[in-house]
Amino acid sequence: MQATAYTYDPESRSGQVLLDDGTPVPFDAAAFDAGGLRLLRPGQRVRIEVEGAADAPRITLVTLQTL
Repeated sequence: MQATAYTYDPESRSGQVLLDDGTPVPFDAAAFDAGGLRLLRPGQRVRIEVEGAADAPRITLVTLQTL
């Protein structure tokens, strides 16, 4: 699934992404660390993996979107 980085706090390594429908979804340090990233800037396109119900998704991985 793709999203756009919305917020990112480098101290906590957590933040939020915006889904393509504009829904903000938070991610925690574990999801950020799973993607192997060192930094994330608002506006970057990212690939995310989620689990859980559609009305309460939990992001398990955040990484940069590549072609």
